[in-house]
This record gives sequence, structure tokens and C-alpha cells, in this order.
Amino acid sequence: MSTLALSGGQKQIGHEHSQIFRWPIVNQAMEDGILHVLRDGNMSGTDITRKFEQAFAEWTGAKYSLAHCNGTASLQCAMYGVGLGIGDEIICPSVTYWASCVQALTLGASVVFADIDPVTLCIDPDDIERHITPRTKAIMVVHYLAMPADMDRIMAIARKHQLKVIEDVSHAHGALYKGKMTGTIGDAAGYSMMSGKSFAIGEGGMLTTNTREVYERAIVFGHYERHNEITDERLKAGAGIPWGGYKYRMHQMSSAVGLEQVKKYPAEMAEIDKAMNYFWDLLEGVPGLDAHRPSKDSGTTKGGWYACHGIYKKDELGGLSVKRFCEAVTAEGAMGFSPGCNKALHPHPLFHAVDVYGGNCPTSKVSEVKPGSLPVTESIPECVFSLPWFKKFDRELIENYAAAVHKVIANYGELLPGDTDKGFEQGWALTARKK
Repeated sequence: MSTLALSGGQKQIGHEHSQIFRWPIVNQAMEDGILHVLRDGNMSGTDITRKFEQAFAEWTGAKYSLAHCNGTASLQCAMYGVGLGIGDEIICPSVTYWASCVQALTLGASVVFADIDPVTLCIDPDDIERHITPRTKAIMVVHYLAMPADMDRIMAIARKHQLKVIEDVSHAHGALYKGKMTGTIGDAAGYSMMSGKSFAIGEGGMLTTNTREVYERAIVFGHYERHNEITDERLKAGAGIPWGGYKYRMHQMSSAVGLEQVKKYPAEMAEIDKAMNYFWDLLEGVPGLDAHRPSKDSGTTKGGWYACHGIYKKDELGGLSVKRFCEAVTAEGAMGFSPGCNKALHPHPLFHAVDVYGGNCPTSKVSEVKPGSLPVTESIPECVFSLPWFKKFDRELIENYAAAVHKVIANYGELLPGDTDKGFEQGWALTARKK
């Protein structure tokens, strides 16, 4: 066995290769579109944005699309669109980015956290029902790390209890669930399109829905310049001023980029899918690691594979910590390996102690979740790791990356004596910092 680079051996990957991870891929049409908007002084219009909305709706198969300034705004409008309001509760996985749920507080609602499934890392359908109360209005389904959640079971629970379902598709643009596009299965969906996402337009968000009422409520809440589209007489009576007091339109430079992105993204998505599946195929059966991907021929896909992660099983590697494993692979010249995922939200004081609006009581009316009540969520940091997000199918480089992982796994015994396992600090975004 060759010596690990961490122990003084030669690196498995010795050349510079950061270009394969560069994202988004910018073409001439995107640049021309931005310049056209600038030269026309048309940054704050809606004509290009409406074209983007139509193209996005056609691509996803949704009846309605409404562009927003960011994904956070699109999710807030989705919440308002389905009727979330004062005294209501929305059930959300605790392992996600904060923008999946914090906006509910601005609507007078509270967030109730559910556990995640240890295989998909998405909200666990088995844990949803135990959190339903007479105040529950909606379920926030996050297709986490591009893995589609179990929508069949979730929709069945929602129908049984007459709840609304919002899909957070910020990680899963273009992903399919049993052949159907994510974001078109629930009552509404929100997407982040910031520059780090797989469908990247710079900064922006999109709401999709198949229900006219949801679409119009989203307009009346944060899109005052679109109130002429409202047909519901109940909403028309108060039209003209945004009901939420927000101005959420998308900047038209982002819309111009989006118009081009929707044309080229499917091909880019296919190449990413080919590259990432090839990487995991090369690691099939390796001790200590499981691929975080749908089963083949299931009709379910990961779209652009945003924030790729793997499942780590330290018991198969003598108890080697995920942090030490990532350090060893990184020492081999590999990029993108780090331990953990999003920091769990449920212990944060915002959801059980903070008085945001000066109401002389915690803004969120749900009591603190006790330690141990979300067992998978609380254990998951030591069981997952991020991995390289290959944007191109470079066979030789991918094989070298897989060889680096094989090398570390084959020599894991060398790493055990120096594994102090002091842990790592997770961030509220997909980051992990050393202690």
C-alpha cells in the first residue's frame, strides 16, 4: 500500500485542476443579455423577467412561475400564498438552511421541527405526523443536497390532515421524483438561484405553483407592480400596495442570465449527473462510505447535484472520525472534502426564546425541542461529508479522486493514532470550521 500524503507520501492528485469546479459557466449570450439591460437602463422593468418566468414554467411543467429578488423571498411568498398566518405552525426539517423557515415568523406563524431520514437526509415522513397539531397549516419539504424527498408519503400525510405542502427546491433544480419535476408536486415551491446554486443566475429566486390563488396571493404580497394581473375579487379590493410591504421583483440582469441559463442548464445538468454518478460508481462497495444518491432506474434524479455529500460510517473504519477522513483525502490533493452539513436549527434561540418584534414574549410560540427528540438530526454531523462537485466529465481526474479515497480507506489504520476527534464547528450555511 502506498503511503498516505498525510504521513509524508506522494499526493495522489498532484496537479492544479480547480477549473473543473468553476461555476456558473458563463457564455457570450449571458454577457450580451446583461449589457443589453444595462444599456437600455431597464434594470427595474419586468418584460425580460416575464419571459424568464414563462421559460422556467415551460421547463418545469408548472402552470405559474413568479420571479423574486432571492430564494428567501420566493419561499416567504409561497408561505403567504398557501395561507400561512398568525397562530399557524409549519413543520420543517431541522437540518436545512435557515431560509427554509425563518420567514414564517414574519407572518405570525411558528416553526415546528421534524427529524430527517438517515438515508435521504430529507424530512422523515415517519416523524411528520407526530408533530401535527390543530395549528399545523403546512409542511416545508426541503429536497436537501439535491435529493428529492419522499413526496408520495408526504403528500398522502398532507391530504389526510388537510395540510399545504411547500417544496424548497433551492438544492434540487431539475431533479426528478419518480419522473416528475421537483417543485411541481406540492401546493407551491420556492427556489434560490444565487451564484452558488446549480441553476445560478447571480442572485434571484423563483416561485412555482399550479394554483392560481397561490400565484395571485404571492403577487399581492410582494409584487405591487403586477397587481393588474390579479383576478380574485377578494384580492383586487386591496390591490395597488404590496400587502407585505415588500418589493420582491427580480433584477432584470438576473432575468437575462436566467433566460440563457434555462436553455443551457439541462445539458450542463446531464454532464454533472454523468460525472457524479461515475465517481460514486468507482467507490461502490468501499467500506465506510455510502453514496447519497437515488437508486438507479427509479425515475428519481439529483438534477445538478448541488452541495454533493456522502454518508460516512465510522464503525466500518475502526471509529475513524469523519473529520480525520476528510483531512486525509484533502492531503492527497483532492478539493471539496469537509465534514458535516448544515447546523441543526432547532436548538437556536430564535425558535423558542427570542422576542423579534417586541411582543414581550418569544416570537415563535413553540417550546424548545429537548435534546434527543430529533435523534437523526443530532447525530448527522458525524455521519456525512461534502465531496467534490464535478462540473465536467473528466474521466482521468474523477478516477484520480476516487483513487485518493480508496488510498485513504485502505490505509485508515494509520490515521487512527492521530485522530484526536475534537470535532468541528458547523455553520448555518454548508460550511464547517476547525475548532
